[in-house]
Amino acid sequence: MSTILTMPKLEMSMTEGTLVEWSVPDGSPVSEGDVIYLVETGKATREIEAPASGTLVHKAEAGEEYEVGTVVGEIM
Repeated sequence: MSTILTMPKLEMSMTEGTLVEWSVPDGSPVSEGDVIYLVETGKATREIEAPASGTLVHKAEAGEEYEVGTVVGEIM
């Protein structure tokens, strides 16, 4: 079973965020709790941790802005 990763809503007024960078390369193993990408909002940059263990698959490009809820990756 896989875990879908979406652009999180980190602030009440947040409607979109920038996926600043992936901390783990595409196709690499991750463990629950590992920092896997950075999201920039209007106020701060936050580390996003893996909610599960498995192999990370990137579904979005770093440096791009995405609406909250957009699929950015998957852990298989």
